[in-house]
Amino acid sequence: MNQRSNSLHASDMAHSMHPYTNMRLHEEKGPMIITGGNGARVYDDQGKEYIEALAGLWSVAVGFSETRLAEAAYEQLKKLPYYHSFAHKAHEPSIRLAEKLVEMTPEGLNRVFFTNSGSEANDTVVKMAWFLNNGLGRPEKKKFLARDKGYHGITIASGSLTGLVGNHRDFDLPAIPVTHLSTPSYWRYSNEGETEAQFTARLLKELEDTIIDEGPETIAAFIGEPVMGAGGVMTPPEGYWPGVAEICAKHDILLVADEVINGFGRTGARFGCEKYGFTPDILVTSKQLTSSYMPLAAIVVNDKVYDAIADNTAKLNGFGHGFTASGHPVACAVGLENLAIIEEQDLMGNAERLEPIFQNGLRKFADHPLVGEVRGVGLIAGVEMAKDRATRTSFEPAGKVAPKVVEFCAEEGLIVRAVYETVAFCPPMIVTEADVSEILARFGRALDKALEWARAEGLL
Repeated sequence: MNQRSNSLHASDMAHSMHPYTNMRLHEEKGPMIITGGNGARVYDDQGKEYIEALAGLWSVAVGFSETRLAEAAYEQLKKLPYYHSFAHKAHEPSIRLAEKLVEMTPEGLNRVFFTNSGSEANDTVVKMAWFLNNGLGRPEKKKFLARDKGYHGITIASGSLTGLVGNHRDFDLPAIPVTHLSTPSYWRYSNEGETEAQFTARLLKELEDTIIDEGPETIAAFIGEPVMGAGGVMTPPEGYWPGVAEICAKHDILLVADEVINGFGRTGARFGCEKYGFTPDILVTSKQLTSSYMPLAAIVVNDKVYDAIADNTAKLNGFGHGFTASGHPVACAVGLENLAIIEEQDLMGNAERLEPIFQNGLRKFADHPLVGEVRGVGLIAGVEMAKDRATRTSFEPAGKVAPKVVEFCAEEGLIVRAVYETVAFCPPMIVTEADVSEILARFGRALDKALEWARAEGLL
């Protein structure tokens, strides 16, 4: 390690606090320092190349070296580096991006509110739901429905919507009224002998029973990721989402599609809600909106939601919510250029074309001794580790095997992520068939190394 890199390594260990990290362990282990990127690959301070098969954090659609985004940011910085959107102020990038999002999202979603992250966006969704129901004279209609294993962010409200114990423990969450329903993962959570159709019916009955028990007049919204990401890449069972949409409409409950990971082609369709045949009242997007070159998120709502909010702002003479950088001109300019690249290069079509190669390639590992299930759609997938596939028995202690597989993947030059006992994949949407083949080869070698380690550890 050169002196500069060693200095950075020591400085990070001494001064930085990392998210989603055991900080005491980090004081001993230190960071992997990434110094550059090119396409679907990144490089560490030792010059080692990695295929970044999680697209950073599920987000870098156009890869790590798209100069058009750098140029878009630079040109906007020269022209108007910052302005806000408070109190009737506006600028062209946010206007054009809102217009583009209305064009791209499902019909009926016509109004856009910008934030800086998916967490802020989902916090804003909660406040919007409360605000509009107060304006409609329904102050009791404030509860949210979400799902176990769902991920919606880490701020107070969005972290409460998230259904992951690690995001709640010792943070005193949930801190808002939210009920978490069963995870819609057939392989992991179906009962013995239960068909997929029966599993779907059971989950939909649970939803409606919960609404009746709680009182539909008390429930503001149901929020869900069409494909669950950080909870382990859980794909929904057949008929689940149309059934959820029907029940929500029946009881006048807003349906929120959290498309922060799913959006802009990741699932093989423009949006996950289109993949699974439903139209939400509110759609939340971030990550691939700018390929994470700049922080930006957007909430796109239908006229029903907008009109209720707008009417209440007229009563109160304002909407007491917003962020200094809401609709930041540089972030919006980058978002516009990023979406142009996605369309011009047909990256959504690329995800659809590569889907069978990517998904079928990963499913070849389904019979591996460490693997319980392989699941996914488009260019997102999860490989769940299990001690016994037939009984769906996980390894003990939980959360040990998948991180070890990820460690061996890094040795092989492949960056993926462990979420509990699942190894998650979400490569940049610019990947080629050759890239996919190399991802599969490197993962296969890592999985075999992990098998040798597991046997030596007495886990099998």
